Amino acid sequence: MSYPIPSKMWQRVSIIILFLLIPSVGIAVLRQSATVAVPANQTPASSTSKTSILPNHPDYQALQALVQQYSCVVPVQNFGTLPVTRTEFATVLNACVNRSNELIATDPNIVTPADMKILQRLQSEFAPELATLKSPIEELETPSPITPNQPTRERTQTESTRKTQPLPTALPLSIPSGSSVQDEVFNRANMPKLQTRGSIGRVAPEPQTDSRFNTENYNQIEDNPFHRVGNDPLSTFSIDVDTASYSNVRRFITQGELPPKDAVRIEELINYFTYNYPQPKGERPFSVTTEVAAAPWNPQHKLVQVGLQGKRLESKTLPPSNLVFLIDVSGSMDDPNKLPLVQQSLKLLVNQLRPEDRVSLVVYAGNAGLVLPATAGSQKSTILAAIDRLKAGGSTAGGQGIELAYKIAKESFLKSGNNRVILATDGDFNVGVSSDGDLTRLIEQKREQGIFLTVLGFGTGNYKDGKMEQLADKGNGNYAYIDTLLEAKKVLVNDLRGTLFTIAKDVKIQVEFNPAKVQAYRLIGYENRLLQNQDFNDDKKDAGDIGAGHSVTALYEIIPTGTKSDVKLPEIDPLRYQRSGETASDAAGNELMQVKLRYKSPQDSTSQLITQAIQDDDLRTDQIPSTNLRFAAAVATFGMVLRDSEYKGDASYDLVMKLASQGKGEDQEGYRGEFIRLVEQSRGLITRK
Repeated sequence: MSYPIPSKMWQRVSIIILFLLIPSVGIAVLRQSATVAVPANQTPASSTSKTSILPNHPDYQALQALVQQYSCVVPVQNFGTLPVTRTEFATVLNACVNRSNELIATDPNIVTPADMKILQRLQSEFAPELATLKSPIEELETPSPITPNQPTRERTQTESTRKTQPLPTALPLSIPSGSSVQDEVFNRANMPKLQTRGSIGRVAPEPQTDSRFNTENYNQIEDNPFHRVGNDPLSTFSIDVDTASYSNVRRFITQGELPPKDAVRIEELINYFTYNYPQPKGERPFSVTTEVAAAPWNPQHKLVQVGLQGKRLESKTLPPSNLVFLIDVSGSMDDPNKLPLVQQSLKLLVNQLRPEDRVSLVVYAGNAGLVLPATAGSQKSTILAAIDRLKAGGSTAGGQGIELAYKIAKESFLKSGNNRVILATDGDFNVGVSSDGDLTRLIEQKREQGIFLTVLGFGTGNYKDGKMEQLADKGNGNYAYIDTLLEAKKVLVNDLRGTLFTIAKDVKIQVEFNPAKVQAYRLIGYENRLLQNQDFNDDKKDAGDIGAGHSVTALYEIIPTGTKSDVKLPEIDPLRYQRSGETASDAAGNELMQVKLRYKSPQDSTSQLITQAIQDDDLRTDQIPSTNLRFAAAVATFGMVLRDSEYKGDASYDLVMKLASQGKGEDQEGYRGEFIRLVEQSRGLITRK
């Protein structure tokens, strides 16, 4: 016996079956019904003035001009004539950034400085949207299963880098101001994993930093403490020109998170920037500039700046270079912000080579191999073609690669030239001569033979910062972290002379404080560059190096004698047989401290001495600190806030902004302006946290 089915019920059953059999149809119907649900007299939220950008908006017109100027491929339909959402705008901006990067790789001067600043400003304002962009092709691909014999480390790194990688070749993201932008950054954490955005692809989830996947490594840093002058009047350390910490910290912040404390090396933040110190006179390779002011974060204390300025060299006076590119092509480098960025970065350097320069190319993965023998700098097409052929895959025989690179460098050694290995890696050595002790001994041995080592760090997720900093330190070279192609341009084009050409090696500083004037002191930063006092006069003791045109800045915070400070000083019983500060004042007069420097010429083994006294009257109540001191103090304050240092006193983001704005100066390259925007974004992150 059968029963008739009511027509309405039949319609409902049919719709349910249709939804189950064809999910995409059901989703489309739901979306259509949701759209229809918007009242006719209202505009959907996605097209309101709050989220849409009109064609007459200055940002819209600026980006449209860049699209036309550099022939950017526009992935958004009707861009230029109709309003677009912020995500659509960011999609066009990202396309224009990538196009600019391609052009810079062929000619560093093709994109004008003014257009660079526009791109940086737009990236700052649309940082949250840029951070969520992801290739639709990559998301639509089905992940291939990992074969059983694939190393666990590589499998972990592949997962981690996919979750943490930034835009592969974007220019440095400047920092948006305003709480609404910060809200967007943190609201992304609550987004579903995939959200459709019309025709522009999908939005990637917020980068994950789960400890199961993130294996980045940073050596522990303990802030330098205050020392009582009566018991410890000498402070000795090696200078440092590394800049990796700053660009790495920037990478964290532009991704919407604060960096680990141990990733913040304050001296590298300070030395990322150039300062207006005078050029040296006579035969000296660098000048020495000192200045004293009140410490901004604790006005009861004083801040002493010691600045070194390396002599600038003209291109025609530079010695020929014997460069060996040592490239990590292991499986862990198979990410857009690793090997592809390495290739683009090295092409910038190749474009700066002269006919008398020589370049070799060594790679290492499961085994090390020579890709390109020593080739004249005039054969750029041959060198660039070798770089283009690089592919990632395999494990990482870092030690074997370094041994081969040094062997090639020695075979092409230039007696009166610049002999250098340039290592590009994420630092994850796991095969071959991989212990820190073996590697450093090898590098120290080659350093004594006149072959120096420059280390360029790349990537996220498995980055080994501590190891790479140590290798560069032992190799008489510098260490930089490259997160974008614009950073590569800074390191390998703008700062090329300082990066590659050493003018003074084993540079040490020793400061003696006058107990009649100084009760206690502490060196800000340089924690892993401290030396024993007796090392200052030991010419066999290795120290830092200064490149052509480099500036180096060190800051001391001092507590004047007789000042009742709120800082807890170490409790040490008075010495019975040493002179007190009152009796020592006659010998030192009005001197606050004496600065001594030792350095060697690149080819010498005997050091030379420079001595300079700093008078207490260098600090006058009516004296306005220089822009050099104010900006260096701003960066130091920022580092103490990020590290949550116990010595930060009244340091705050507001104080950093005040000092940085006062000390910005001309800022021709825009780096100080970028720092100010970085502080703004950090302040937003800490507020939300």
